[in-house]
Amino acid sequence: MQDQRRFEQRARVLKALAHPTRLFLVDELSRGECCVADLTEKVGADMSTVSRHLARLRDAGILVDERRGACVYYRLRVPCVLDFFGCVEAALSADDGDGTAGP
Repeated sequence: MQDQRRFEQRARVLKALAHPTRLFLVDELSRGECCVADLTEKVGADMSTVSRHLARLRDAGILVDERRGACVYYRLRVPCVLDFFGCVEAALSADDGDGTAGP
């Protein structure tokens, strides 16, 4: 039962990353903390949409936030998530052109 719960928790983290905008936000935050207003401008979406994406990443344990005055700043809680990006890139480069990786 403990294993099942652990796999469910892992799936929740992976689902939080499974969106192009959220991947973009993680990439942006890899350069350092940023306020929601700046991230909204970079994404090019409305603030409520960006805030929902950030909340999903925060709830999965990937980001932390801190309110400073009128702005909320986000930063990576677990910078090792960037290692996952390297793994994804390795899988993409291993793709043999037909949409499947490997031999």
